[in-house]
Amino acid sequence: MLSQADFISKRIYRIKYRDEIFYYAEANQLDPYLVAAVIQVESNFNPRARSPKGAVGLMQLMPSTARWAAEMMGLDDYSEELLLDPQYNIKIGCWYLNNLLQTFEGNRYAALAAYNGGRGEVMRWLQEGIWDGSLKNYRDIPFPETREFVKKVEDYYNLWVPDAS
Repeated sequence: MLSQADFISKRIYRIKYRDEIFYYAEANQLDPYLVAAVIQVESNFNPRARSPKGAVGLMQLMPSTARWAAEMMGLDDYSEELLLDPQYNIKIGCWYLNNLLQTFEGNRYAALAAYNGGRGEVMRWLQEGIWDGSLKNYRDIPFPETREFVKKVEDYYNLWVPDAS
């Protein structure tokens, strides 16, 4: 049974682009609520979002990363402008998130940290024992932005995961 606060929160934070999220999450063997949480934190569901560092669209993909992902996916139609299209952005973002999860052997927190802070950085943190890849020790993540990203995504994920009952 949902508490009144949880019920209100779930009503306020409705998942936009639900069909696209669920379709591409399933196609990439991802939890759609995790994808929705990434989108909430990255762009607040604004498909035209652009970060000061150059990330674009709902899932805030860096154009160079998106180009690489599109090539790996066999997509011939890549352009940076297409990253503003919600369906295209979610398609590439889901593939990329799945790729990170594979790299980090299913460790959701390491994959999220890499999504925000870079694959190489997270590999280094894990190899050097700077961070153990757990949510419990997320405060050990050296980049404040990445540390907060992992925590916020997890908070939204927990808000949206359907009750097991």
